[in-house]
Amino acid sequence: MQKRWRCLPIATKELQINEQIRDNEVRVIGADGAQLGVMSAQEAQKVADEQGYDLVKIAPTATPPVCRIMDYGKYRFEQAKKEKEARKNLRLVETKEIRLSLNIDVADFNTKAKHAMRFLEDGNKVKVSIRFRGREMGHPEIGLDTMNRFAEACSELSNVEKPAKMEGRNMLMFLAPKSAK
Repeated sequence: MQKRWRCLPIATKELQINEQIRDNEVRVIGADGAQLGVMSAQEAQKVADEQGYDLVKIAPTATPPVCRIMDYGKYRFEQAKKEKEARKNLRLVETKEIRLSLNIDVADFNTKAKHAMRFLEDGNKVKVSIRFRGREMGHPEIGLDTMNRFAEACSELSNVEKPAKMEGRNMLMFLAPKSAK
């Protein structure tokens, strides 16, 4: 007959319930929130069974561990409901990129500005970049001027989160949507 070893993880998200609790002594809290005192896990399990509830270890690191008498199924349902609600309200902010060129024409500039405005209206951040090629590296002031014009064009919907700065051959600027107040 072969023995199978079971390794228990040190910390689990799941709580220990009923027969999974192997401690000698536990501090017990009743279903109504009243302290029932320190007793053995078997006694606590009997009390929970008499009341028709589950015994759940809520603070395993305390001395002695704290267990609560509760309806575990209802507790799990409420936790899942809270998690679902939190995920629904969570808004991931994406960073969209707009690439400009050093000698961009007015019509192209306006089109790019409109795209950036749409991204900002959706609540996304915008990364504006200009790539310098060849002789353009000698004229970073032209790129800075273009970036400042772009920030000005988007100023009604955005704040400059990070001003224009050269990083290697690229000039980058970050715009964040204005907070709705």
